[in-house]
Amino acid sequence: MRVLLVHPAFPITYWGFQHALPIIDKRATLPPLGLITVAAHLPPTAELRLVDLAVAPLDDATLAWAEVVLIGGMRIQAPSMHALIARARAMGRRTVVGGPAATTAPEEFADADVVFVGEVEGREAELWAAITGAEPRRVPAPATRPALATARLPRFDLLALDAYASMSVQYSRGCPFRCEFCDVIEIFGRVPRVKTPPQVIAELDALYRLGWRGTVFLVDDNFIGNRREVALLLPALAAWQAAHDRPMALYTEASVDLAGEPTLLAGMVAAGFGAVFLGIETPSETALRGIGKTQNLRRGPAEAVEILARAGLEVMSGFIVGFDSDDANALAAQRRFLAAAPIPLAMVGLLTALPGTALWKRLAREGRLRAASGGDQYVRPNFTPVMDERALLD
Repeated sequence: MRVLLVHPAFPITYWGFQHALPIIDKRATLPPLGLITVAAHLPPTAELRLVDLAVAPLDDATLAWAEVVLIGGMRIQAPSMHALIARARAMGRRTVVGGPAATTAPEEFADADVVFVGEVEGREAELWAAITGAEPRRVPAPATRPALATARLPRFDLLALDAYASMSVQYSRGCPFRCEFCDVIEIFGRVPRVKTPPQVIAELDALYRLGWRGTVFLVDDNFIGNRREVALLLPALAAWQAAHDRPMALYTEASVDLAGEPTLLAGMVAAGFGAVFLGIETPSETALRGIGKTQNLRRGPAEAVEILARAGLEVMSGFIVGFDSDDANALAAQRRFLAAAPIPLAMVGLLTALPGTALWKRLAREGRLRAASGGDQYVRPNFTPVMDERALLD
């Protein structure tokens, strides 16, 4: 069977980096790791093609070649996903959608023939049956999440490597914390599952053989979520880097309490990590307590950033405005913090209520939800904020 995997387009938002990419002569920041992971779990007899709309348009000839079209993406990509579904179905092609957007809100993709919810590992036969079937169906996620020891090597060979600013590797899924606004724990759970060190090394080997040299993003939402296991991975990464003359510059995402783990921090630097993205969110202790992000209260964010920067990690960070406790004074404090901290890249966005999160459920109970989020954190909030909305948007 001829299977076409399509990564939808990003609108012009923070997620697409469309104004920055021409400066470095790249088409996209990161490859569609989810799709090339799914591709690895399809039968070897399947004929595969991949189109990333950030890299190249989807032409009619390629769509006509396909017997089935697999589409996966985030909520911010939903308009493009629906356009792709309509275009494929107009040509009589079976459509299968999955990924985070379809997993958190499968009811929003009734226009697809198949909605595949959840992760692919251990469900290869189920996915293939849905792909090759004739009837529309929704494939629900199983009650238990898969062990990542069963994850297969992503199909990096399907990518046009030169089009991307960085490559991606995933080590773990899940996070042990309870941040109210976060959908990661709803999708992947609160028990971080990890790949073995040999699995991660095999992925770096594959990229190396394909000629990749440069930055690699470990896309884990919290790289240190399972600290015992990551402590075993870091020496293996350091040894691989040394054996290959340190060809990969690594970066990842972690919780702020990395600053309180000097052994892990030193191990990350030795393994070739040069940057880390932190979810600082706000310097307001009141807001952090309100959203359940208690891990950020163990030390001040300025101190945490200073520790990481001095250790050798460039700190990027996410910030949020619009918490229930926010007012003009809280936003002024946020600005002062950003002006003083050594953070070269800060993502500051409005609070968004994502489907299935504790925040979504609370706001629904309070009658404050307006609509589903489109995934863009720079538009009017999808709920009624406590703070004066005009002041918040300004």
